[in-house]
Amino acid sequence: MAEIEFRKALNMAIDEELARDPDVFVIGEEVAEYDGAYKVTRGLLAKYGARRVVDAPISEGGFCGLGIGAAMLGMRPVVELMTFSFSLVAMDQILNNAAKIRYMSGGQVRLPVTFRGPGGVVHQLGATHSNATESIFAHTPGLKVVACSTPENAKGLLKSAIRDDDPVIFLESELLYALKGEVPDDPEFLLPLHKGRVVREGSDVTLVAWSKRVHQAMEAADRLAADGIRAEVLDLISLRPLDQDLILKSFRKTNRLVTVEEGWSFCGIGASIADIVQRQAFDFMDAPVERVTLEEVPMPYNEAMEYHVQPSVEKIVKAARRVLYRDVKESTDGR
Repeated sequence: MAEIEFRKALNMAIDEELARDPDVFVIGEEVAEYDGAYKVTRGLLAKYGARRVVDAPISEGGFCGLGIGAAMLGMRPVVELMTFSFSLVAMDQILNNAAKIRYMSGGQVRLPVTFRGPGGVVHQLGATHSNATESIFAHTPGLKVVACSTPENAKGLLKSAIRDDDPVIFLESELLYALKGEVPDDPEFLLPLHKGRVVREGSDVTLVAWSKRVHQAMEAADRLAADGIRAEVLDLISLRPLDQDLILKSFRKTNRLVTVEEGWSFCGIGASIADIVQRQAFDFMDAPVERVTLEEVPMPYNEAMEYHVQPSVEKIVKAARRVLYRDVKESTDGR
């Protein structure tokens, strides 16, 4: 195992899959000549040429549609979106075509396409470049949606996504690209797209998060531990389908749940998690589910306001203490 950056782990996954399968190709804005906006595709053009690593014009609807068409004909496109906020331009292609073609063809047409790139809040990019789109995609049958949080699961999940015969939305975070971690060198290292993981064992409260918010949940668990509270932290990873067994097993142990997500509260993934818990484990519930989310506003550009509207370690700690009745105050649903 080598310790490498998150972006290098993604690069390694794409490189290995390009070498393994001649039907794999990469397409997106600046993926070739510029080595990728975040250098995830560094060196791939020189190694595989312009037919396998393709620079696309600024037209998400166009190159996402091209990827879908290529997948219908047996190719395995890896479509890079410079930010998933730009995927909103291609929603007809992704939601109305990629998600539905296999179903509408009665299973006759496979659609092995991976849409990947960073999403969510970064730092002072304003409202139109800070969208956490996972709840939109996870809402849609026909798509698989995963969010990676470490270099190791970035590599293993991306390789599995490229090999999968269904369209996969592969969510990353710009703020994690420089994160270092140990990554297996094995070119057959794969991780399942439908499973989450327990990051930290605990018995008092379950904290569920994904992507970069996992790291906030871990820091919150450290702070809670200093107060004698043992938090179990789950990295959900799979947002469609949800790993219900993982969530329910943890909840039946701790009897209390806090969800942490980068999206807004209304119609969020945390709402679906709360629904699963109240329907399938109601008798284990010792407190209402707390949800830590974005404030219900477009993302401010102002730095202080941008920080204020996001989930934070402090908000997670307060939510955990509320479900444990350590701080008996009015719940601030979604804050």
